[in-house]
Amino acid sequence: MPLTKRQRLVFILVLGAGLLSAGLFLLTHHCPASGFAFTKERRDFHRLKNRMALPQTLDFDEGVTLASLLQPGDDSARWSASRAARIEGYVVAVAAARTELANCYCGRDTHIHIAPRPNAPPQEHVVLETTPRMESWARHQGWDWSEETLKRELLGRWVRFEGWLFFDLHHADESENAAPGTPFNWRATAWEVHPVTKIEVLR
Repeated sequence: MPLTKRQRLVFILVLGAGLLSAGLFLLTHHCPASGFAFTKERRDFHRLKNRMALPQTLDFDEGVTLASLLQPGDDSARWSASRAARIEGYVVAVAAARTELANCYCGRDTHIHIAPRPNAPPQEHVVLETTPRMESWARHQGWDWSEETLKRELLGRWVRFEGWLFFDLHHADESENAAPGTPFNWRATAWEVHPVTKIEVLR
């Protein structure tokens, strides 16, 4: 017996909901390192954010320090995203980032802002980010890198971080080095340590 128009509509809606649920489940548990992207440029950008390899000794650029990251001037070509960094500073803010295509809109990075002193203005903040992938990796090492724990254990402390250098071009026009004097700059530089691969509280 053929389906009525109403039955066909219900069938299509149920099928669509099922496919959407299955797709969301797969993205939540199997989001690729390239995230959700339509262009090669965007996929490569996401892969840099989602790196899982731990930097080795020769990967570190010893010239990268908090002080050098804060040096004024156009810094877009100052460092290389193929290198890693080891930097120290006061943790002045910890907050969950917005959902984004790099994580298939499932899971969030955590922003960690460091500065040379606790009361530094936003224009002297350097942004570091943990990612859902590295948070999961840390959990398997017995470390809790959840936003709540990082906020509780890092805020107001002097902390050493290791991780990969990353230039977040989407925030360049909100950084003091690239757009000096812009009233709403909320960071010193578009360069980040992203992802963070090691956290050590020093004092």
